[in-house]
Amino acid sequence: MSFKYGIDTLTVDKVLDIANGKLVAEITSEAKEKVLACRQKVEDMANGDKPVYGINTGFGPLCEVQITPEETKTLQRNLLLTHAVGVGNPIDKKLSKIMMICKVHALCQGFSGVRLELIKRIIYFIENDLVPVVPEQGSVGASGDLAPLSHLFLPLIGAGEFWVDDDIKPAAIVLEQHGVKPIELHAKEGLGLINGTQFILAHTIVGLNKMQYLLDMADVAGAMSIEGYQGSFSPFKDELHRIRPYKGTIEVAERMFMLLYRSQNVDSHENCGRVQDPYSMRCIPQVHGASRNAYYHLSELAEIEMNSVTDNPIVLSETEAISGGNFHGQPLAMALDYCSVAAAELGNIADRRCYLLLEGKYGLPRLLTTGGGGLNSGFMIPQYTTAALVSENKSLCFPSSADSIPTSLGQEDHVSMGSISSRKFNQILGNLEKILAIELMYGAQALEFRRPNTFSDIIEDNFRIIRSKVPKLEDDRALKADIDAMIELVRTQAFNLR
Repeated sequence: MSFKYGIDTLTVDKVLDIANGKLVAEITSEAKEKVLACRQKVEDMANGDKPVYGINTGFGPLCEVQITPEETKTLQRNLLLTHAVGVGNPIDKKLSKIMMICKVHALCQGFSGVRLELIKRIIYFIENDLVPVVPEQGSVGASGDLAPLSHLFLPLIGAGEFWVDDDIKPAAIVLEQHGVKPIELHAKEGLGLINGTQFILAHTIVGLNKMQYLLDMADVAGAMSIEGYQGSFSPFKDELHRIRPYKGTIEVAERMFMLLYRSQNVDSHENCGRVQDPYSMRCIPQVHGASRNAYYHLSELAEIEMNSVTDNPIVLSETEAISGGNFHGQPLAMALDYCSVAAAELGNIADRRCYLLLEGKYGLPRLLTTGGGGLNSGFMIPQYTTAALVSENKSLCFPSSADSIPTSLGQEDHVSMGSISSRKFNQILGNLEKILAIELMYGAQALEFRRPNTFSDIIEDNFRIIRSKVPKLEDDRALKADIDAMIELVRTQAFNLR
């Protein structure tokens, strides 16, 4: 089975499988025909007298300056060189590869007008793990991700840098080692390469993949906390949620029902006289479910973006190349900001559950430890860490898409800042991994005080996974190693969530 660039439909899973070498991607004869036909249209326009933006004119504020055919190649090369002004640390190599995969798919749809030779060279980079170095900062998210895409494609012309294992090497040297000569860009090609939303999109794809797991992880962590707190089962009954039928809420309620089903522990307090649990326990379907709804929305938009053409101008016919705004990152930027809030809220409510487990109620010891009386702090201090992470996430939730600073002498007078939205989304998810890791550690400790009661198979399975790395806390010990081990379990997706 293979994926056909420009023909098949990309999804998050398919992009990641291509990037990880699990799925072969190819450019078929059908896609080649579309690319060649569009390229012929561009060459006709480039040699014509009618000014067509980006094909025989300058860029941005110089869009009304017509360029001769002889100047075109210099113009396209200069475009990459002058726009490669990114700063900061390099993005992860996987992100750079995903950017190339998404760009190839967009170019193969036959509206960008680049040569087939150029697309094949990018595919060569992908297949031979030649990953360009791309700085993380510098894009305002319209005209797409100009700076990061310029860095991504500098190696095509023998400039820029590649990753070689964990080292950074000049692209010219690496290309020579591969016996590959730099490409000379022709009309429209520089613009076709660096206009687009692939930086925003790559971060979105990676974030969605991580969030999908963390949504399930949050349900498991919440269920373990409920078991430790000996909370009620009734808030998760189907009848309650069918009369307020949000998709995410119903799904989370079903999962909580499954996670707590046939628990001796939950059954043991059925007639204990407690009327209701705090919101962070009984409102898990509503809160986690709202975050799921945000995830589904962003997933839908990301799939549209993965299969769209986002450069400029768009070549529609032999005589028409429209200079529009498909490169504008706002559709993803706004949803990324919304999904960032959704991810942050999963951490916010998890921190509250950690706090509840420390209070010493309903048969649990204060601070989740019986060792040494007042000599032991037990699990008091890790909740400081979750509180700090929650606060940091709140500060990261300012919507970048609400900001705009004019660029290009006012030609680009409204920009999305979507690249910042996408980076913050992943920062928040990284913090969420740590928060949930600590809640799971708390949950496992609380379960120790509910024995000999048994829990659902999935809770018992995950309890064993935790105890394989982190032993029960008796007397105080350094907890940093335990926390790090828990974070690694979450980060590597070691838990059984379904």
